Amino acid sequence: MKLIAGNSNLPLARAIAGYLEMPLTDASVRRFADDEIFIEIHENVRGEDMFVIQPTNHPANDNLMELLIMIDALRRASAKRITAVVPYFGYARQDRKPGPRTPISAKLVANLITQAGADRVLCVDLHAGQIQGFFDIPTDNLYGAPVMSADILSRYGGQELTVVSPDVGGVARARSLAKRLDNAPLAIVDKRREKAGESEVMNIIGDVAGKFCILHDDMVDSGGTLCNAAEALKAQGATDVVAYCTHGVLSGNAAERITGSVLKELVITDSIMATDEVSDAHNIRYLPIAPLLGEAIRRIADESSVSSLFD
Repeated sequence: MKLIAGNSNLPLARAIAGYLEMPLTDASVRRFADDEIFIEIHENVRGEDMFVIQPTNHPANDNLMELLIMIDALRRASAKRITAVVPYFGYARQDRKPGPRTPISAKLVANLITQAGADRVLCVDLHAGQIQGFFDIPTDNLYGAPVMSADILSRYGGQELTVVSPDVGGVARARSLAKRLDNAPLAIVDKRREKAGESEVMNIIGDVAGKFCILHDDMVDSGGTLCNAAEALKAQGATDVVAYCTHGVLSGNAAERITGSVLKELVITDSIMATDEVSDAHNIRYLPIAPLLGEAIRRIADESSVSSLFD
């Protein structure tokens, strides 16, 4: 088994390598003058079980091309098996046709990874579970809930907890976390805009008065939904609101928005490398997922059960 990484999240790749007590494969990722990507692997990988660690976050297209080119290089170097380890799978929100003449880009990206030569894919908290079916190769979708639930119980276990889904579509995800928190109660934020041009109205389904609320989602991008949901929960009598999200996309001025919100803190994993703005935010905290990914990689290499990680 060997690990190799692109430039998307080198700190995470090094942490995974540290957990597995093995070095990253020596490789260089360079750019030509016209920004074409060139990858050269400086070690023999013939017959090796290769794991390519590369989230496809911003800049999504550059990071995706790095992943595809690295897989192609390994395939042409006669690697025995290639597993694409994609902690954050970009384009996942384009998993269906929202209207006529629109693409299903998540399926396109799945096809690209498969055709490049990957034999297996390992992701964390896909935006939609059905994306696993977009791949024609074995796909493991790890869950951040076990890591998050342990952190919640250690920090806020003494509080009267209620898990809140920020929208109706995330209810199953929030319920899964609630079960891990000793079957904590569940609430839902229902967003409605009665007419075009009118501000969004947020209704809370469930009792949150006097409760310590845990907002849970798979990703946070602009932060607008989380911040608005936190305000609605506080208005309904919640004592405090903390948000736990697996992927901190945090584009634009999201970090500033989170810092100025009523959120006590936003907790995200290090599936995406932090920007300077996010690192400087006083109420944004990171949970490491290198042990989770490292253990899954070890089990895939050993041909043992990955699902038992979540029992």
